Amino acid sequence: MTTRQQAITALTGPGQTYELVDEQVQGRTLRVFRRAPGSLRAVFEATASDLPFLTYQEEHLSFAQAWAAASRIGHVLVHDCGVVKGDRVAISMRNYPEWVLAFTAITSIGAVAVAMNAHWQTEEMVYGLTHSGARVLFADQERLSRLPADLAGLQVLAVRPTLALAHGVRLLKTLTDALGAVAMPPVEIAQDDAATILYTSGSTGHPKGVVSSHRNILAALLSWELDRAIGETVAGIVPTLPGGPVLEQPGTLLAVPLFHVTGLHASYLSGYRYQRRMVCMYRWDPQAAAALIEAERLTSMVAPAAMSGDLVRVAQSHQHDLSSLLLLGGGGAPRAPEQVGQIAASFPNAMPGTGWGMTETNAIGAGISGQDYLDRPASSGRCPQVLQLKIIDEAGDELPTGQRGELLVRGTSVFSGYWNLPEVTAQSFVGDWFRTGDVAYLDEEGFVFIVDRIKDLIIRGGENIGCGHVEAALQLHPEVHEAAVYAVPDERMGEEVGATVYGSDALDLAALREFLTAHLARFEIPRHILLSAGPLPRTGSGKIFKREIKLAALAEIHRATPTGDAARAGAVAGS
Repeated sequence: MTTRQQAITALTGPGQTYELVDEQVQGRTLRVFRRAPGSLRAVFEATASDLPFLTYQEEHLSFAQAWAAASRIGHVLVHDCGVVKGDRVAISMRNYPEWVLAFTAITSIGAVAVAMNAHWQTEEMVYGLTHSGARVLFADQERLSRLPADLAGLQVLAVRPTLALAHGVRLLKTLTDALGAVAMPPVEIAQDDAATILYTSGSTGHPKGVVSSHRNILAALLSWELDRAIGETVAGIVPTLPGGPVLEQPGTLLAVPLFHVTGLHASYLSGYRYQRRMVCMYRWDPQAAAALIEAERLTSMVAPAAMSGDLVRVAQSHQHDLSSLLLLGGGGAPRAPEQVGQIAASFPNAMPGTGWGMTETNAIGAGISGQDYLDRPASSGRCPQVLQLKIIDEAGDELPTGQRGELLVRGTSVFSGYWNLPEVTAQSFVGDWFRTGDVAYLDEEGFVFIVDRIKDLIIRGGENIGCGHVEAALQLHPEVHEAAVYAVPDERMGEEVGATVYGSDALDLAALREFLTAHLARFEIPRHILLSAGPLPRTGSGKIFKREIKLAALAEIHRATPTGDAARAGAVAGS
């Protein structure tokens, strides 16, 4: 029987597909894949086959058709919009085929794809566009309707509009339909050129733009391939390597937004080299998802715990044949251990999988699946071969196995820094180790267990929500004097947003919620808002005593509404 270490040695040795070597990259010693493609463009070009690739409702594209369509968009960007290498080009829309085609074009002409959160409202959109310096925006009707008309220098290309276009906005389809077969504009792309900026919510202030290179992203994609090959080798199966004959084409359901690494990396980009089909959903609906898995004979889906839990409940109803599903992966937020076993018990052939990763690590960091996951349902898995993990105490000293501390990570998939935020970047690293803000420990076999967070973040169904960002929006309301925002446990979403506010006698909760719709994305608006009759309690140093406020709020929510609907809850401790 082949051990895990023997499999790693065999698969990463000299001359192998996943050969690993140490290289100096921008002043850092990194473990890199010697045979990695040179860029995302190289991946797109090399995999442009006639096999089915992209399905959205009644629309179907092969890999070759998608590359040809993306080449037309690349031509438009270069020749109609004047985009040059290094320019930022933003995408803000639902998971339409145009999202994938625009991303392919942007990264293939050497520009930087700014994948904007489609839930953002006007203020957040304006911030992301101006902060990134985006030259062009691809947007659908929902996003077009939120866009102000006075963003100087921004070119807007409309995708699937349903209303008359604003002055200066051009229809993408008109521009691409005017072209025949055109080649993707030529450009030299280096592995360490920036490829993407994805915005992630921090504990305070505005979202931060995570800059990742082609090397960062490709390291993550090949790491997943290597992890799969290691697992197959240990199981006595000949590893399935990219580029081999496709006997039965795999297929995945894209049920999460492409502006998150779970959707962009795990669902979408990881499928090219395996020639995996991708079926896109307009919005999440567990019954519709099950119907698509059955009709399309899909083999995988990656989604946060709330969505995989929904699918488990549908599977248990036995309304659909879900026997084609082989993997139900996780990401974005941890699963309850009970759900891990439910997945294995509820699907005929699907096994559970999950991982821990961040936007800053390009979705990798630890991974686990199959029996390992069933045996350790609270674990996020083992570290991939291109990364290193360590646990430190408050003094910065590394802790031994089994002891809890802050999780740090370094390696080839780790981002280079936050866009135009050098001070924040410097604070986020200790040397070349990135501070994750997660509290974790490692066991004797190298499995990592995430147990808490240092950062003031809420993770709602895989969405990171900065408490400081929500507090700032609450305090914009003229009748709100103080606000504290915290996580409220929720069975389905993992966490919901809770807030305790102190304000004037004129403060009305319904009016406050309506006010917040102009300043926050829908998922950021607190589900639970509690009124305090007096100033919020503070610590001896003058900071709001959030821990006390949260504990009192949770008790009040439980008393007032055992079902979890605390919209009508009243005053809490601190009043």
